[in-house]
Amino acid sequence: MEEDDLLKKWLNNNLTNAEEKVFSERNDYALHQDIIDKAQYFKASHFSKVDDFKTFKKAYENTPTVNRLHWIKPLLRVASILIIGVAVYFTVFNSDKVETQTLASEQATIRLPDLSSVTLNADSKIVYDKDIWAKKRQLNLEGEAYFKVTKGQTFSVITNNGIVTVVGTEFNVKSRTNYFEVTCYEGKVSVTSDTIKRQLTAGETYRILNRTFTETQTTASQPIWTNNRSAFKAIPLQHVIEELERQYIVEVTFKNANNTRLFTGAFVHNDLENALISITKPMNLTFKISTPNQVLIYGETN
Repeated sequence: MEEDDLLKKWLNNNLTNAEEKVFSERNDYALHQDIIDKAQYFKASHFSKVDDFKTFKKAYENTPTVNRLHWIKPLLRVASILIIGVAVYFTVFNSDKVETQTLASEQATIRLPDLSSVTLNADSKIVYDKDIWAKKRQLNLEGEAYFKVTKGQTFSVITNNGIVTVVGTEFNVKSRTNYFEVTCYEGKVSVTSDTIKRQLTAGETYRILNRTFTETQTTASQPIWTNNRSAFKAIPLQHVIEELERQYIVEVTFKNANNTRLFTGAFVHNDLENALISITKPMNLTFKISTPNQVLIYGETN
């Protein structure tokens, strides 16, 4: 086997045991290994094409012999370092993964390669592989997102709490700690979490909260949070406050207040005091904003 063929197979980690033994005994093995070890420090430049080593070598073999003999070997050595280094970067370190993440109090709408759209709620993240998207429409979600999916192949949303599968539809997925909720707004949605599997149609909600499964209905045409309000129906106060913290970048402390009580209602995303009144007043609680990012909620006895 030619030396360059061995080098190519070595870069792709395709050498057999016998070929690896031959390659490791070559005089230039230490040089190539050193390049690989240091390749992690390469940073991509803005170039569109890198000529392969054989093309580079052939071009210089056509130069006059007298001049070439004095500097061809060191130049080829430098060229091999550059080409191998760049090849390693683009084949090993350059990823096709696309990640979009929102911060607390932030929303963002992302257009996917198939023109489907995803609107992320605060403190949420999606990750997908754009290189295989045409064949496999699949993404990972942490947090909450509203999807408008174009018709085509199966579209899957994978979360730590369960998997949502559709073809073309509109739906919302919320996946937080001990909280998994899927609402279908158009079309049909298949939801699987542990042993519970359901197919939802428009207006239906699938929820697993603290390991308890429930199904509810909605008349809304899209998630209310996309209009800068958060709404809840029989949700423990603790989860409501956690959403408040995401939307306002505050830390809430309870004092003599039962945070497991169920709350039904909504709060706005653009006025902290108004939001706190909407939450505490129906539950006969009181609040105090001690600093711009510190809130105390307490019972009437204090």
